[in-house]
Amino acid sequence: MRVLDAVTAVLVCDGEIFLTRRQPHLTAFPGFSAFPGGKVDTSDGPHPLGHPLLAGLDARLLTALARELHEELAFDLDAALAADDITAVSLLGTAISPPIIAVRFNTRFFRIDLRRKPAFTLEPGELSGGEWASAADWMHRYRQGALLLAPPTHDVLTALVAQPGSLRVSQLGDYDQFEGTPEIEPLHGVFQLPIPSNTLPPADRTNAFIIGDAGAARLIVDPSPANRAEFDRLCAHLVGRGISEVFITHHHPDHRQFANALARHLGVPIAMSADTRMRILKRQPGWLDGLTVRTRVDGDIVTAWLGHPVRVIAVPGHDEGQLALMPDNRAWCIVGDLIQGVGTVVIAAPEGDMAKYFATLEKVIALQPQVIWPSHGSALGGTFYLEQTLKHRRLREAQVKALTEAGQSVDAMLATMYPDTDPRLLPLARMNIDSHLAKLRAEGALPA
Repeated sequence: MRVLDAVTAVLVCDGEIFLTRRQPHLTAFPGFSAFPGGKVDTSDGPHPLGHPLLAGLDARLLTALARELHEELAFDLDAALAADDITAVSLLGTAISPPIIAVRFNTRFFRIDLRRKPAFTLEPGELSGGEWASAADWMHRYRQGALLLAPPTHDVLTALVAQPGSLRVSQLGDYDQFEGTPEIEPLHGVFQLPIPSNTLPPADRTNAFIIGDAGAARLIVDPSPANRAEFDRLCAHLVGRGISEVFITHHHPDHRQFANALARHLGVPIAMSADTRMRILKRQPGWLDGLTVRTRVDGDIVTAWLGHPVRVIAVPGHDEGQLALMPDNRAWCIVGDLIQGVGTVVIAAPEGDMAKYFATLEKVIALQPQVIWPSHGSALGGTFYLEQTLKHRRLREAQVKALTEAGQSVDAMLATMYPDTDPRLLPLARMNIDSHLAKLRAEGALPA
């Protein structure tokens, strides 16, 4: 997998650091708080290293850095150097995205010390906000669950809390490999474990989550390692974590493979909806043998996060028994397969119902959780992608209705609606068409 070069600027002035907030519609780190920067373009040539503060730094990276600062903040790096508004430019460190990320970057973090705070103009297509605050204040907000941070951003801020004058951050550069089960904490107190699983392409991992305050129930949600080796890695990873319950969002195998074995290994109950239990036992009658099974329903409090009760939310549509989890302050919502960060949600009978899926999307959008966590892919700031999913499904339904009224068969619709789709995925697309047809007929929009 190719690794792309990228640069980012840690702007420092009077003991404060400038952090931006990325727009929720972006494909990479939507809604995250981040330092300004971006990838190095092929057009980025060597930067003229005329200023002594730039001596010894990579000329091409500096060109990219200057361009990104101008594009995102309307800040002229060269003009600020010429005006003596900058006291130091240094390379803090380098972070390489891990292999589990679809598009990997080798990002260089440059610290730029300013004499005064510029009047930035934020690029509205990419940034929804920006603010100066001390590293300690940024980390306080993170610990309050108010910031989404990528691991390198978290580590830079942590280092600058410990040593405000740091010119190097030794922790950076350790993200390119995982020796065991991967784990990140983009939002404080919600631990995401993107574990290899037997899921549907293009996804190849299912997120497990660990949630629960000290003194509250500690849940692991949807553990579903792909094989015995990944299961063993997960068991080793969970030593000392105090897991008290295995929670399953719904019955599909890529959300529960080895979950029963993990509950037995840990000696803890397993929790799910009554519908999920029924569907699992219909497929695998002995799957829950020897386990204490807790039945969860809409509104149940299952644990606490930063002192806020975490409740179960019924989210049928993709699966009749699917459950989501959300704290009462609506800081986040683990939504299972309500939305896909990678690929498209399949709504298929008998457990899927397109009308209920529409209603559930509308329900969660109305709740306005600040962060959405799908089972496949990364955290998403805001409900933008839920709204886009609902809009997309409405458009697909209008297509299905129009093509049916024009006399097209389902096979013809597949060719019309999905001309460039991987042939392996066409059976899944057919299921969604069938579900749209069932909804339209039930509502009387098409003849039964």
